Amino acid sequence: MFLGSAQEECALGVGGMDDETIAEVFQLNEEQKESLKNWSAELKIRNEILRNRAEFLLKQHEESPPEVLMTVSREYKTIMDSMKLNIRMMDKRLLSIFNPKQYGFYVKLCDQLTLRPIHVNKSVDEK
Repeated sequence: MFLGSAQEECALGVGGMDDETIAEVFQLNEEQKESLKNWSAELKIRNEILRNRAEFLLKQHEESPPEVLMTVSREYKTIMDSMKLNIRMMDKRLLSIFNPKQYGFYVKLCDQLTLRPIHVNKSVDEK
């Protein structure tokens, strides 16, 4: 039996409160900053739609019996997982336009934090 914990992924947090910090730390050029800004806005829209779905789901089932709430909890978890995937997708987009020096610095920071870097190809598959 293998015992051990999976290393947590090293997220940039595109679309969060730290976009300016990301731009500064990784010394993004103007084109990269514009992409970061656009992807952050896209993420906010995508996740706001999901957040609204989650809130509606909860309100719709406030008085539901426990067996229904179990189903609702699985639906809610699916929505939350979709939000996390959106965040990861935006991080991958940004990482895919990093130059080798920026990406190397990202990997080095992740290693120092004992986090698993997100590996990207230059063509990001968003399926």
